[in-house]
Amino acid sequence: MSSVPPPLISVVGIGADGWDGLPEASRRVLTEAEVLIGGDRQLWLAPSDVCLGARVTWPSPLREAVPELIAAHEGRRIAVLASGDPMFYGIGRTLAETIGADRIRVLPHPSSVSYACARLSWPLEDVETVTLVGRPLASLTAALHDGRRLLVLSATRHTPGLVAGLLRERGYGGSRMRVLEQLGGPYERIVDGTAAAWDDAERLDALNVIAIDCVRDPGTLRLGAVPGLPDEAYEHDGQLTKRHVRAATLAALAPAPGELLWDVGGGSGSIGIEWMRTHRTCRAIVVEKNPGRADRIGHNMLALGVPRLRIVTGPAPEALAGLPTPDAVFIGGGLTAPGLLDACWAALPPGGRLVANTVTLESEALLADWYRRHGGELVRLAVAQAVPVGGFTGWRQAMPVTQWSVTKGSEEG
Repeated sequence: MSSVPPPLISVVGIGADGWDGLPEASRRVLTEAEVLIGGDRQLWLAPSDVCLGARVTWPSPLREAVPELIAAHEGRRIAVLASGDPMFYGIGRTLAETIGADRIRVLPHPSSVSYACARLSWPLEDVETVTLVGRPLASLTAALHDGRRLLVLSATRHTPGLVAGLLRERGYGGSRMRVLEQLGGPYERIVDGTAAAWDDAERLDALNVIAIDCVRDPGTLRLGAVPGLPDEAYEHDGQLTKRHVRAATLAALAPAPGELLWDVGGGSGSIGIEWMRTHRTCRAIVVEKNPGRADRIGHNMLALGVPRLRIVTGPAPEALAGLPTPDAVFIGGGLTAPGLLDACWAALPPGGRLVANTVTLESEALLADWYRRHGGELVRLAVAQAVPVGGFTGWRQAMPVTQWSVTKGSEEG
């Protein structure tokens, strides 16, 4: 005998136009609700005669409180008010992940991004959206490319000033900035300017979206969207996987959206950083035993727009204990440390990839032995650069790098 499923929780999107902007279906759900949950601003937008039962403001921290709060009102008709489209950086995702997607029914409203693109006549599919709500300001850096159009979801009325400061710092001071306030409501307004000349004294509304036309200032180092950033983009003490070898290493690691990398022996953090720059959902943990280098990795991750990079300071393999299971492992240093290769190999699930680089004969012999036992691909990467030789030009050979790359088979799991 099947049990009766719990009632659906209605998640209703509402905009700055408030009750008047809601379709009839959304109004009916809210009117019939016995419990109305939302933030202070959303609850204020609902008239006092809507939902005469309980009105509940979300507690903080929100995510941990959701299951208990919903359980406390089980059996009653619950409606949740959300800003715009609840499934676009909204409460809808949190509810789906904490209480189950099959328990919610979503009635969306146009999102702030849809409104902004309509006001600016920007094709929605050509615009990249970055949220700074609950995210570090440095998250914006990786999206900065000359000629790109960005929409930034603000956390507060102070966010535009912070964004302007970051654009100037990163060499994008000439970028046009437009702050779109209270989109869709009676007090809608657009404030126009450039990052270089942005006036922090301007009183802005907390409900705003920032539109950026990216313009790279003359002389600013160009950072592409693919692995192999210029070596000058990194602060380092010489422990840096050089640009051409780095590009070949990332190609061998083959990052895919959502995957986790262990970058063991991080040095300057370049492999982990460029792994994360390939897609916004890619994750990486850099393990570095030298505290000074770990601090340098922290600087590089912010400068290159991947503030979610996790840094573990300590020697490997000891520092690997307890880390989440990786999809790929890169070993850039310390290959001859007892048990390091064994620990990395054991941590990989079937289908996981391992790539190791070395310039020493001792480590090369170790990689040759593992290649004999597990297969994969063993290559030597040699790069030469043209340099002045008197009045002529000749080649300067860098130290060759031996690289072993392998995918772990199911039989070795």
